[in-house]
Amino acid sequence: MSYTEARLGWDQLFSHYPLVIVFAQDTQDVVNALTWARQHNVALRVRSGRHALEGWSNVDNGIVIDVSRLKSVRIDPGARIATVGAGLNQLEAVTTLAKQNFAITTGSEGSVSVCGATLGGGLGPLNRWLGMACDSLIAAEVVVASGDDCAEVINADSQHHSDLLWALRGAGNGNFGIVTQLTYKVYPLEHLAYVQATWDGLGDLYGVFEAWQRTVPSADSRLGSELEVHKSQILLSAWLVEGAAAQATEMLAAILSVGRPDVTVQVGNWGDIFAGAQVPLPREPANWKFFSQFVKEPFPKKAIDIIGDFMRNAPTEDSNYFVDAFGGAIKSEPPGGTAFAHRDALFYGEIGAAWGTRSTQPGASDPLTSQAQAWTAEFSQALRPYADGAYVNVPNVGMQEWGTAYWGGQHFERLRTIKAKYDPHNIFQYEQSIPPASH
Repeated sequence: MSYTEARLGWDQLFSHYPLVIVFAQDTQDVVNALTWARQHNVALRVRSGRHALEGWSNVDNGIVIDVSRLKSVRIDPGARIATVGAGLNQLEAVTTLAKQNFAITTGSEGSVSVCGATLGGGLGPLNRWLGMACDSLIAAEVVVASGDDCAEVINADSQHHSDLLWALRGAGNGNFGIVTQLTYKVYPLEHLAYVQATWDGLGDLYGVFEAWQRTVPSADSRLGSELEVHKSQILLSAWLVEGAAAQATEMLAAILSVGRPDVTVQVGNWGDIFAGAQVPLPREPANWKFFSQFVKEPFPKKAIDIIGDFMRNAPTEDSNYFVDAFGGAIKSEPPGGTAFAHRDALFYGEIGAAWGTRSTQPGASDPLTSQAQAWTAEFSQALRPYADGAYVNVPNVGMQEWGTAYWGGQHFERLRTIKAKYDPHNIFQYEQSIPPASH
């Protein structure tokens, strides 16, 4: 692998030139790299799936400790527990578990690290059934800074370092140490029904969105759903756990009866369905800019009209406004609690501008970049009155009081206390890292 290949992230809008990139082969490599970085007083970042949406898993003139090669998987079917290396991506996690008819919550993008997604909360198709990805996390192996310039491995679970486990369930990546292994509670899942519906144009947007927000967040918790609004079409995806095709379309009847959507239903193993929905990386746009929000009250017509107005003027067809239904199992916390705080949301909303083709050129020089960034900023500002909070995995740059937006005031203070305990020297820092309590 060339240096250029090694340094580029998924979102090519951001371009960094680290001094060194360490591809750890095992936990000891991570210990050694962290120790070296501390002894040489070099800035460091932690990376796995390269989906840090503001480029924060990379750093100029510093060291990147990359755990993407830690891909071990151990499944104990009797105990319904799986332990995975921090390098596993969501496609690998979903398909490996599905071969034994098990599942955990993950996002729908296969190349995202399951570790990175989980540590920030982790939302996706199965979240109304199983809760957030972090709700199933029961233990983690973490390399932390120790002493003045060393590193050590600790294991966090409900009995040991339970405060750290609480923090790892939703605080976001790279704050307390370097996670090298995660242990999840897994759930039996033999098959599901996958419904996709597409509406041409945005003429039915109000009807579809209104029916969706009134139906899915309060539906049977086995039903998960996401809605994507593009420039010239609306796309509904829904997943019914252990469901039949007719049952799935019946639950979605209020939405599917709006206009004349093109509807397809597939029933099968979750691994096959997940793999079949992936877009090959070369076909994905190179540059992305996001804005995240949580929504507690149904959007009034005015908010839905704002979405329509902005999407008609979106910079590209790949740009979208995306929502993921909450409710169901998300409402209740697992034993021991979590740092993830948005349990009472009706849905999660995300503005995404996407443009450019993949190359080794930095995205900042793309002629569409300034237009796409301005569109995202204006769109997010227009929806701000209807939103409450933001998602740490999709960080909002330049947001005032971001700590409160991601975790709420009480959780943020508790996270700062835990940070002071496990990383008092603030070794793990980036633009929106959690500051230790004493600072």
